[in-house]
Amino acid sequence: MARLAGITQGAKVALFVLVLAAASWLVYRQVAKDVATKGGVTVYTHLKDSTGLVVKSKVKIAGISVGSIESITLDRGEAKVAIRLDPGIDLHTDATATKRSSSLLGDMVMVLTPGSDGQAKLKDGDEIVNSVESASTDKIMADLAVIADRVKSVSIQAANAFGTEEGGKQMKDILKNLSEVSKEINETVKENRRSVTETIKNIEKITNQSVPKVDKILDNVAAVTGDFKDLLEKDKTKLKGDDKSGMASIRDTLDRLNAASKNLDSTLKHSDNILDRIDKGEGTLGRLSNDSTLINEVEGVATDIHDFTSGISRVQTIVDLRSEYYVRSNGIKAYVGLRLQPREDKYYLIELINDPRGKTTIDQVDTYSTDPNKPPFTREVRFETKNDFRFSFMFARRLGPVTMMFGIRESSGGIGGIFHLFDDKLEIASDLFGFGENVHPRWRERISYEFAKRLWAVVGVDDLLNTDRTEIFFGAGLRFNDEDLKTILPFAPVKP
Repeated sequence: MARLAGITQGAKVALFVLVLAAASWLVYRQVAKDVATKGGVTVYTHLKDSTGLVVKSKVKIAGISVGSIESITLDRGEAKVAIRLDPGIDLHTDATATKRSSSLLGDMVMVLTPGSDGQAKLKDGDEIVNSVESASTDKIMADLAVIADRVKSVSIQAANAFGTEEGGKQMKDILKNLSEVSKEINETVKENRRSVTETIKNIEKITNQSVPKVDKILDNVAAVTGDFKDLLEKDKTKLKGDDKSGMASIRDTLDRLNAASKNLDSTLKHSDNILDRIDKGEGTLGRLSNDSTLINEVEGVATDIHDFTSGISRVQTIVDLRSEYYVRSNGIKAYVGLRLQPREDKYYLIELINDPRGKTTIDQVDTYSTDPNKPPFTREVRFETKNDFRFSFMFARRLGPVTMMFGIRESSGGIGGIFHLFDDKLEIASDLFGFGENVHPRWRERISYEFAKRLWAVVGVDDLLNTDRTEIFFGAGLRFNDEDLKTILPFAPVKP
């Protein structure tokens, strides 16, 4: 029996060891599953202080575990933290990384923000360049020590000012003065209340006494208007009052004006004499008006003006009406163009464009937060597209088969060029404009062919540098000059 009991005891120990080994293996598998990540990409970031971070600790986004720390090494005086991400977790080039406390015991975790969807994704081995350093415990304690020193200084100064017997007496005097001032203000308000009441009564009394005087003033105004009427209708002998009265003086002024008008008549007669001398060629003005040399110079100026205006009339006008279908946007882009061409080798281009894609502006907003419940750094990129009309105003100069252009292209600065082939029936045009509207400027290539007189076929590619907005388009246009316009527009110039 003793031997059987010994065997049973050994079996129990063996069974306990097996159960403990199985449990340890299960715990290891669970922990390994939580801290190890397979199949995801590995990125890294640099921190000035990695205290509290350990290898295999979790990495979180919005409080959710998305990977683990693979290694922590020293790189150029900073901590290089390698992060293994779970499969399916994508970070972008504007992602951020920060170290944050996970408990009061000093445990730290790595917290990430994924970045904006419009930015490129980080690949295996890329760096998270935006790392936000959180305040360490040592720095917080140092700041608290500085604040405590300042509070201590303020308390010492307050004790020196008010802690003595003299300071207490001064405070007592200040409070006594405030009490007296408040009492005087109260008495002043009461006295002013009575004064205001008396003032209103006096104004009412003055108003009642002034009514008869106002009536008298109105009577005087009526008398003055009557005198003016007599002044305009009667002669001086019938005016009321003596010769020194005001109305008599006004009459004298009118008499003087009459005399001045007679003097003006005499002056006009002298002017007639002067003009007569000019007509005869006498005096300086007469010689100038009759000098043939001066007349020839005036005629030369008139000829120059005629040559200038005739040059304007020789400006050739070309109208370009074109529509293009954008395959990706499923929209039609319309152009109305006016070309003013004073010479064969240069012209000015004015266009009004209705673009189905509108005008896109980019606005980036960065937000830093100290709220522990919010990410420390967020970036919002806003794309705003407005369906506005655009315009172009460009200067073009032709050198052989190539025309160079610069100015305003579709409401932004731009340059371009056109290569002419087959007697100008085939055009290969390149335009570069829209700087600042997107990540890259807008580059457009267009081929136009005149398959019939005045009718053009167009095909091309737009926005080649921004691959997410690249468009293939095709269309047709009508181009005619002032010879075609003169039958429908009476003001169109006619070539000499």
